[in-house]
Amino acid sequence: MPTTNNIVLRPRFKIEIEKNNETVLKAFETAKTTESEFIITRLDDHVFIKFPKHKQHFWSPQLHLEINEVDKNTSLLYGLFSPNPTVWTMFMFFHFIVAGLFIAFGIWAYTNWSLKSSYAIQVSLMLLMVIIWIALYFAGSIGKASSKNDMHLLNDFMTKILKTVV
Repeated sequence: MPTTNNIVLRPRFKIEIEKNNETVLKAFETAKTTESEFIITRLDDHVFIKFPKHKQHFWSPQLHLEINEVDKNTSLLYGLFSPNPTVWTMFMFFHFIVAGLFIAFGIWAYTNWSLKSSYAIQVSLMLLMVIIWIALYFAGSIGKASSKNDMHLLNDFMTKILKTVV
C-alpha cells in the first residue's frame, strides 16, 4: 500500500487476481457473515469495507473495492481508501466555497482597480482565501495521517480475504 506521492489524499491501488471476479466477490460476501471487526457491503462489483459505528471517528477511512472481470480466470481489483463520504463531501464543499469567494473577490478587486478605487481590502480577502485553502489542505493531510493505522487494518483485512481465494 505504499504511495510514492505524499500529496495523495485518497490513495488508490490496483491488483490483478488470478480468479474470476464472482469468486472474489463471493469471498467478501462470505466474510460479511462471519466478520465483526468490519462492516462489509457489496453492491454489484463494488465492495465497501468500513469500521462499525462504535469504532468510527471523524477521520475514519473506508476501503472501496471494485472487482472487474478481465476474462474467465482473471479479474482486476481497484482499491480506493477514502474518508467517510460525508466528510469528503464537506471538504469538497469548503474548497468550492473558498475558490468561489476567491474568484468573486478577484472580480471585485479588478472592478475597483478599473475604476481607480482602492482595492486593498479585496486583495486582502483574496489572500485570506488562499490561507484558508492551505489550512483546509493541511487539515485533510492531518486527517489522513491520523487514520493511517486504520488504513493498514483495512488493507490487512482485504489481504486476508484475498488469500483465501487465491
